[in-house]
Amino acid sequence: MPYVTVDGQRLFYQVDRDDSDNAHPPLVLVHGAGGTHLHWPPQLRHLVGFDVFAVDLPGHGRSEGTGRRSIAAYREVVQGLVRELGLEKFVLAGHSMGGAIAQDFALACPDALAGLVLVGSGARLRVAPSILAGLRTDFPATVRLIADWAYGASPSEHMLHLYVERLLDNDPHVVHGDFSACDAFDFMGQVSRIAAPALIICGEADRLTPPKYSQYLREQIPNAELHLFRDAGHMVMWEQATGVTRVIADFVKRLSTVKVSAEQAAA
Repeated sequence: MPYVTVDGQRLFYQVDRDDSDNAHPPLVLVHGAGGTHLHWPPQLRHLVGFDVFAVDLPGHGRSEGTGRRSIAAYREVVQGLVRELGLEKFVLAGHSMGGAIAQDFALACPDALAGLVLVGSGARLRVAPSILAGLRTDFPATVRLIADWAYGASPSEHMLHLYVERLLDNDPHVVHGDFSACDAFDFMGQVSRIAAPALIICGEADRLTPPKYSQYLREQIPNAELHLFRDAGHMVMWEQATGVTRVIADFVKRLSTVKVSAEQAAA
């Protein structure tokens, strides 16, 4: 199993490499609160023709250590991870809390990014006080409540069960820390300084980070495009896995074309 050591902690990542000589920048996937690399669908994690790295943040999944309590602290972890992986120019994709981490990274390390993908995220991620309290007082019931809000109108029972099961596998303190980090995150006044080309994805039925959050990102980030998916909620990348994977792949391919054109012009 692939691991890197960051700040003395072994962090797990799943990697799927393309053996051909392509010009596509690597794609790094960062999960949301209480998630793991498995919160990204297999179609995306094993995207044919691309190098894809799906990470488990500290204290999540197979990674060692404890969770962080701020978005900036998680961003520092991602900085260390991509440094250890030797990635110099890549596309950073984040879901929900992962999208907040990606925004922070885009401002802290602009030269490292070929592009940015924000899925079900926002420039501010306030969390209902009842959720924060419930994660401390009744973790199982609150996890089920979050699951009910995480999908669109007609999620399959299997999908809901899997989401609840994976969230319950986490240390409750880690999950509470994640949601607390989201609640404190506010880039409303900073997101317009993001220079990287950005792809913004949201489900039209997202009740946790409603489409207006993504519309704000599209309006504020200078080079951004927005894709809304019907009949999908906060877990849009699972509910509309084929469509989301296709949109992300097309976005990365276009970045590759821009890079090649720029290199040809400089030659």
